[in-house]
Amino acid sequence: MSTRIAFLKGHGTENDFVIVPDPENALDLPPAAVAALCDRRAGLGGDGLLHVVRSAAHPEARGMAAEAEWFMDYRNGDGSVAEMCGNGVRVFARYLQHAGHVTEGDLAVATRGGVKTVHIAKNGDVTVGMGRALLPAGDVEVSVGEREWPARNVNMGNPHAVAFVADLDHAGDLYAPPSHAPAGAFPDGVNVEFVVDRGPRHVAMRVHERGSGETRSCGTGACAVAVATARRDGLDPAATGTPATYTVDVPGGTLVITERPDGEIEMTGPAVIVAEGEFDSAWLEGVLA
Repeated sequence: MSTRIAFLKGHGTENDFVIVPDPENALDLPPAAVAALCDRRAGLGGDGLLHVVRSAAHPEARGMAAEAEWFMDYRNGDGSVAEMCGNGVRVFARYLQHAGHVTEGDLAVATRGGVKTVHIAKNGDVTVGMGRALLPAGDVEVSVGEREWPARNVNMGNPHAVAFVADLDHAGDLYAPPSHAPAGAFPDGVNVEFVVDRGPRHVAMRVHERGSGETRSCGTGACAVAVATARRDGLDPAATGTPATYTVDVPGGTLVITERPDGEIEMTGPAVIVAEGEFDSAWLEGVLA
């Protein structure tokens, strides 16, 4: 017998998500089901899926339940599991507010990348504490077609390769993952950001997200870009004692990234719920049959 399953759609700087509330972790969402829901022609459409679960109800999050009531079980658009999604955390927090679970102010969200601190401002912007960036040693290169660039290896709980380019069009269509070297640098794949300067502490980027292709925005990618740009500019807040703030334009809008002297990185931007409804479980079962 089919059942009706609630969903919502939301986006953060046009990085869009299917949101599936499931507080007690009762739904079975294998990779093929997630991919079907995120399909833009045959499904609901999204760069990824936010599975909303109470931390205590999910085996991967029970250890964080004392710190964060809610767990963002994030999946990429192809159904694969991801450690973190910065825009996703903002939309996740907006959903919790929309559903009446939280109000304006501070909250904590459990993710596979750890517990993230979130602040929902009165003006609608959401700020997420994204943790500290790791800067693995070693040279990395990325390439698209005949072009190749040196890249900065930045880990934000998920891996990024940040390349500074003369023109964002040089990244090509970004349908396929850009190549990277050495092959062993990113054994689980990598998100690749292409960056150009727009002005003092102001850059623009395009991104290929592993498992999703080019997206309109990537929150962890914007943080990686800000850190890589600061180091390129000779700025290290841990050394200077002064925060470094960069404005990062993405195709879907603008994010503001601040790296503090203690290494903590904060990302501020919009998060919007655009629709809610139901889908029939029989449709999903038919797709998976």
